[in-house]
Amino acid sequence: MPQPAPPEAPVTLPDDAVEVGRVVGAWGVKGGLRIKPFAADPQALFSSKRWYLAAPAVARPAAAVKAKTVAAAPAPVWPRLLRIVQAREQGEFVVATAQDLDDRDAAQALAGARVLVARASFPTPDPGEFYWVDLIGLAVHNRQQQALGRVVGLLETGPHCVLRIQPAEAGAAERLIPFVDAYVDRVDLAGRRIDVDWDAED
Repeated sequence: MPQPAPPEAPVTLPDDAVEVGRVVGAWGVKGGLRIKPFAADPQALFSSKRWYLAAPAVARPAAAVKAKTVAAAPAPVWPRLLRIVQAREQGEFVVATAQDLDDRDAAQALAGARVLVARASFPTPDPGEFYWVDLIGLAVHNRQQQALGRVVGLLETGPHCVLRIQPAEAGAAERLIPFVDAYVDRVDLAGRRIDVDWDAED
C-alpha cells in the first residue's frame, strides 16, 4: 500500500521576488495550471522554471469551498515552490505544468495564489524598454528640477503606458504622465530617477 506523501514545507521567497500573475484555476485533468499574467507580454513567466506561489491577497471564505464526499486535496502551504516543466500562452492566459502537481483537484486548490519569480531571472529588456517593477518608486523631476513625486504604478492604455505619480504633498492628487518620448527625457535606474518634460502645475 503506497505511503502518503510527507507534508510540504514552506519555502523562502527570494529577496528579489516579483509578482507577475495569479493562478485562476486548473487546466486539463492532469494538474495543469491556468495563469492570468499581469503583463501583455508574459516573458517573465517563461524566463524561469522556478515559480513561487504566495497566498491569495484575500483568502476565500470557508463557505465558498464546495464540500466533497471524497478526500479533498490538502490545503496549500504558503509560500510554495513550483518547478515548471512546460509553460505556454493560450489566449490571454498562460497554461503550465509542474513537477509533483499531477492532480486536477490539487491544482484547483491553488486558485487565487499569487505567482512570483525572481527578478534576476527576467530576460534583459531591449534598449529603451523597462520592466514596470523597475520603475515603481523612482523619483520624478521636470526640466525645471522640480520634484513631481514618485512612481506608484502604471496604467496600460493600449498604445502606451502611463506613469502614476504620487506627489509628496499629503492629499495631493496623482499625476498621470504618458510614458512616451514626447514627455520622458531620461530614465536613470541606477540613480532611481525619471526626468520628464511636464509642468508642475499640471
